[in-house]
Amino acid sequence: MDLVVLGGYVAMVACGLLALWAAFFALRDRAVILKQLIAAGVVVALLLVQAVAAVVELTGGRELVEPAVFWGYLVVALLLLPAGAVVAIAERTRWSSVALVVIALSLLVMESRILQLWSMGAGS
Repeated sequence: MDLVVLGGYVAMVACGLLALWAAFFALRDRAVILKQLIAAGVVVALLLVQAVAAVVELTGGRELVEPAVFWGYLVVALLLLPAGAVVAIAERTRWSSVALVVIALSLLVMESRILQLWSMGAGS
């Protein structure tokens, strides 16, 4: 298993845990807290590691069937949580937690698509 796939699975687990944590806060009518934003930063770091690993693999000769779609998903995935952090800081109600749940679940779907696109590439 290469680092792109491993990083993807770890990021998916982290996104799932973050979504559950934020859902717990949303159900308790609480806003996002700093620890959740730090956890979101960890997810972004995992996505960055995955992106760097993908660059290394691709410069080593691996090919992607749909490179524009792959990179589109990865770049948008990297931007979603920072945008969610801005919402969480601006909106100090339970809706910040709801937004974090939606973003984390969206990242789960996006990450599964990233892994699917990666596995379709040559040399997998």
